[in-house]
Amino acid sequence: MELNKVIHGDCLEVLKTFPDESIDVVFADPPYNLQLKNDLFRPDNSKVNAVNDDWDKFSSFKHYDDFTNCWLSECRRVLKPNGSIWVIGSYHNIFRIGKALQDNGFWILNDVIWRKTNPMPNFKGTRFTNAHETLIWASKNENSKFTFNYLGMKSLNGDKQMRSDWEIPICAGKERLRLDGKKVHSTQKPEILLSRVIISSTNINDVVLDPFLGSGTTAVISKKYGRRWIGIEKDKNYIDEALKRISSTKRESLENLEIIKSRKEEPRIPFGSLIERGLIVPGKILFDGRKRWFAKVRVDGSLISDKSKGSIHSVGAEVQGLSACNGWTFWHTNYNGSVVPIDTIRTIAKLN
Repeated sequence: MELNKVIHGDCLEVLKTFPDESIDVVFADPPYNLQLKNDLFRPDNSKVNAVNDDWDKFSSFKHYDDFTNCWLSECRRVLKPNGSIWVIGSYHNIFRIGKALQDNGFWILNDVIWRKTNPMPNFKGTRFTNAHETLIWASKNENSKFTFNYLGMKSLNGDKQMRSDWEIPICAGKERLRLDGKKVHSTQKPEILLSRVIISSTNINDVVLDPFLGSGTTAVISKKYGRRWIGIEKDKNYIDEALKRISSTKRESLENLEIIKSRKEEPRIPFGSLIERGLIVPGKILFDGRKRWFAKVRVDGSLISDKSKGSIHSVGAEVQGLSACNGWTFWHTNYNGSVVPIDTIRTIAKLN
């Protein structure tokens, strides 16, 4: 399975070629089955450029349900045990998709409301303005240990818990792909929306699959944020424009991609591994922030001071006469011309 690639084909067939449990997260923007029968016109009698593409036409609800169950079952097969899936839709299809997700064994985590700040009005005045779409976020099963970057999303939201209603404008302006003045894709999603999906539920180097790639937004954001990706698309015109977007997208530097995580989520790195990696060498003298106490690093990752010997934590506690100590923040060293806590060296090890 080749990564960072757009595959030209029908997802119902292409997905069958993917190995089991090879994908971390799926983002799917499937046909909405809008069931439009006539053209739409504005009050000035100008035609509305609505979704009337052949890919959104199904002969019946059963036809649509069968299609939905086929691609969802394949997506579940290729998801890793702790993977998750996002599916976006409108009132036309999202309730049917929610049932299909549960019928296929997924465990629904959230329904997120994308509230559009600039929705298309209801020109006939016969219904409420349809001002939102719904994203369903689900894990592969009830017991999946899915990724949720809670602290990162909280930081993104001004240090407040991110809610499940997102106020985001529809794709417009320079971001909207156009060819000869016409929209390239009728349902292009805004990059802000995909940014929240990717940041919240994936980690660096995760594999993100979009079985209905369309204009390529999922691939663009995945590449930008250091995720690997695969896109499937059956329309060659969409692929051509998507590839242009993807090739012009630059990946953020690794240091900018790190997301705040709780201590429980961070990988455990013992002090000894810093010695094994050459980040701290045996014989190195560590000291507290005010340089009152000193200890020497030994080859096995232990410290020795004039009072005691043992782990970074036990020696830190002993020299201070305390019962406990966080050695990672207590002990400091010189690194690249600066005095830093050894916790900083541990962070460098995590990034590498």
